[in-house]
Amino acid sequence: MSLRNFVLGFTIVVTPLLSQAKNLVVCTESNPEGFDVVQYNSLITTNASADVLFNRLVEYDAVNSKVVPGLAERWEIDADGLGYTFHLRRNVAFHSTDYFKPSRPLNADDVVFSFGRMLNADHPWHKIAAQGFPHAQSMQLPKLIKAIRKIDERTVRFELNYPEATLLSKLTMGFASIYSAEYAAQLLAAGKPEQLNSKPVGTGPFVFQSYQKDAVVRYEANPGYFGAKPKVDRLIYAITPDSAVRVQKLKAGECQIALGPKPADVIAARSDKAIKESENASFMTGFLAINTQHKPLDNQAVRQAINLAFDKKTYLKVIFEGTAIAANRPYPPNTWSWNKDLPEYAFDPAKARKLLADAGYPNGFDTTIWVRPTGSTLNPNPKAGAELLQSDLAKIGIRAQIKVIEWAELIRRAKAGEHDLLFMGWAGDNGDPDDFLTPQFSCAAVQSGTNFARFCDPQLDRLITEGLRTADIGVRTSRYQAAQKIIHDQALWLPLAHPTASALTRENISGYRVNPFGRQDFSSVVVN
Repeated sequence: MSLRNFVLGFTIVVTPLLSQAKNLVVCTESNPEGFDVVQYNSLITTNASADVLFNRLVEYDAVNSKVVPGLAERWEIDADGLGYTFHLRRNVAFHSTDYFKPSRPLNADDVVFSFGRMLNADHPWHKIAAQGFPHAQSMQLPKLIKAIRKIDERTVRFELNYPEATLLSKLTMGFASIYSAEYAAQLLAAGKPEQLNSKPVGTGPFVFQSYQKDAVVRYEANPGYFGAKPKVDRLIYAITPDSAVRVQKLKAGECQIALGPKPADVIAARSDKAIKESENASFMTGFLAINTQHKPLDNQAVRQAINLAFDKKTYLKVIFEGTAIAANRPYPPNTWSWNKDLPEYAFDPAKARKLLADAGYPNGFDTTIWVRPTGSTLNPNPKAGAELLQSDLAKIGIRAQIKVIEWAELIRRAKAGEHDLLFMGWAGDNGDPDDFLTPQFSCAAVQSGTNFARFCDPQLDRLITEGLRTADIGVRTSRYQAAQKIIHDQALWLPLAHPTASALTRENISGYRVNPFGRQDFSSVVVN
């Protein structure tokens, strides 16, 4: 199908919706993996599920950098940090759909169910989740949380085995979304538990309507939403993997917001009066993960050679065109605890070749580079970036074959550790350094699959854990700086870029703000 026919074919579907003033069409980057967000770790899936369909006990206010009430209107934390008591809002309604009619509002049973299935291996819903619970597992929540108790219909208490400084902020993440225990029981009784992933029910600002893979996700505004009612009647995700096509649709009025534009498109939009740019410094890192469980990548000197061989300055210029800064640590340099004392891996092919020879690979070796087919904020041009890396590695004798793999398949296989070198990105959820350290470098995260370097080191794991178990910023900083030194010296990643997060909107859109953590809030967007 030609590009023209593709665009025109989609117009036939979308144009009637755009004729109504209160519809919002967003051109998104890829298919969600599903809608049961607890089973997945990609931001694309979070945006399509947690951000529009669900709420959490607490939410993160990115503008003011603080945790705020969500489904819990207030909470208390015990002096010893071992108990958190949450008081739920009154009369919060779950979505009413053609496949579920709730008989009661949200209560404590829903909170106990939502966490119980992730934490308790004996829970009837635990083994049903085909993808497991990657966030809960990597963050070792089953070990942290001793019990979640229903005190009364509107009060829930979390009891911990030990204090953890970041628990409250973790509860703002998509995986901590609250589900209807009543709906889950209905599905289990009907023998259709898989529908929790395909026919979601939440309390969020939008209600799920339908999903057509590679085409569209449709939502309607939740008429009974406990918060401010969305400013649009319908929300449509137009799944458009090609960034150039997303911009074309934006210009043609086929969508009103285009996510993940290429840097060149952002620059061009500045001279187009019909298009507005929205941007924000991101709490994200694009990186190349090096699978330490695959030979010869299990050799520290080989990993260091890969870091030295890559011309990162050229990569940033070609791929990001001035819209990103170089990454040299797991998280951005304006984050507290960033270790400024570590040396950089300067571009040095001669030193890289010597390291390879000293490691026993004077003639190099064969390997693979895995990359997604389409661009995103963290990797605007995957193919070009992979080719730059391939070329630089060839100069030191490493023969790398590029494998382009569809996004959902790439995530699934990478979590299983099948990759050698993997272009990947990570977005933190609230500005805490642990947003990167635990899910990307802990031993538990190797088991859950989010640790793409597949590196489990007792000393590194201990430093990350010690940083979590105190609220003392000085202690946490010292542990995290020591952890960064191990990550750096072991060359677990080839850190690439901290991008500027951007989106393009039509000039008649107001109320949209780019979130530094990659989350999406369309409930306050106005179509003028």
